[in-house]
Amino acid sequence: MRVTADYDLCQGHAMCQVEAPEVFDYDKDTNQVRILDEHPDESRRSEVAAAVKYCPTMALAIDD
Repeated sequence: MRVTADYDLCQGHAMCQVEAPEVFDYDKDTNQVRILDEHPDESRRSEVAAAVKYCPTMALAIDD
């Protein structure tokens, strides 16, 4: 699995960080998501999927 972010859509709500803090972080300088682990372990799929689902701007995606 590969996690991607569309930085043109990201508005820095940081919901992804709440759902999957080991995979996503919030960059205060850019006010956007920062992907900590672009290829997280499959065991994190459910939390990464929740981060994608609950992103208010739909800026995240999972590519298999």
